[in-house]
Amino acid sequence: MTNMDSDSDDEIPTLVKPEANAEVGEQDDEVPTLIASSDEKPTSKVPITIVTGYLGAGKTTLLNYILTEQHGKKIAVILNEFGDSIDIEKQLTVSDQNSTEAKPVDFVPLANGCICCSVKDVGVAAIENLIEYGGTFDYILLETTGLADPGNIAPLFWLDDGLGSSIFLDGIVTLVDAKNVLRSLDEGEGDEPEKLEERRHEDGHGHQGPLLTTAHLQISHADVILINKTDLVLKEELQKVVDRIQSINRLAKIKTTTKSQVPQLEGLILDLHAYDEVTDADLKFASKGHSHLDPTISTSTIIFPPLSPAQVDNFDLFLRTILWEDDLPDNKTHDIFEIHRLKGRIPVKDGKTLLVQGVRNIYDMKEARTSDGANSADEAKLVLIGRGVDQPAFRESLIATLEAKR
Repeated sequence: MTNMDSDSDDEIPTLVKPEANAEVGEQDDEVPTLIASSDEKPTSKVPITIVTGYLGAGKTTLLNYILTEQHGKKIAVILNEFGDSIDIEKQLTVSDQNSTEAKPVDFVPLANGCICCSVKDVGVAAIENLIEYGGTFDYILLETTGLADPGNIAPLFWLDDGLGSSIFLDGIVTLVDAKNVLRSLDEGEGDEPEKLEERRHEDGHGHQGPLLTTAHLQISHADVILINKTDLVLKEELQKVVDRIQSINRLAKIKTTTKSQVPQLEGLILDLHAYDEVTDADLKFASKGHSHLDPTISTSTIIFPPLSPAQVDNFDLFLRTILWEDDLPDNKTHDIFEIHRLKGRIPVKDGKTLLVQGVRNIYDMKEARTSDGANSADEAKLVLIGRGVDQPAFRESLIATLEAKR
């Protein structure tokens, strides 16, 4: 798939490697109170935030809290299923994006003209049809199962302009339970045993070695991390949790909460704009160095000189190779790695600045707006989150690729 950014006359194509569709599973809390509905039709693109986290972390409690706050937005809340005890007032038919067969979807009116529904297929087409049938919404919140990998879900909604989508990915919010998250990271608590065994086998580690858990995946892909239930831990315990999470993902905003209450919804849950721009502030904290508190996943920053115009294609080759082929160009001695999230701000000596975003093996590279104060004399920064991204071979490969004559 190729996507062209409409804000620039000299667009750079977005290159996408196809990924299998993901599924959304069960919720962990009660469903919001049923109140009202609307039959209006959508008129503009609607942002969607993915809300993820382990079972019991407080995802649906967060949704209840958002719906009772005075934010002035009409929201569509999407869950997988409600349970037998919930009275579904209306049935909504949503088409599978890969099939012409219609599927029944539970549709429930909520407060402030919002709705809540159940969609087993979280494909773009299904949710577009949901908006068409359900009414006009300012925002969509998609609550995933406690075992969902957001890295498989996010690409379904990001960079979908070429398909004429009426939605766009605004960000990923991950909730973690302050009392239990460290155990989840170390022992895979809540994961399906067969999946843990599969990951251990793939990693080549025994039961005592570094383990990639669902908690790692949910934290590593997050744009915002809410450390919830902080009233259940001591101050010293909470600091250990914060340090561990920052060692995994130094790009995300981190907020501590109790009972999933987030007084400042703007910029933390709603209107994140996590995929719109890459600012110096996004990369500043991540570039201070990485921690070795977690042996499985870490954040690493590569700092290098501004590119010449002739090196832009070489930089794009580097991105394609590490994301699509899981390999490092011009380097045959590197260790195995896996990239979950990528951000970069790359000055070019002709005065342009390239902004790079990536989720798994999908990435977007576009020109920054001229009004953002870009300076081609600034250092280039590329931040990687994943397994094995802190090895020196990454920078060595990047520099060699940039300097190569092709």
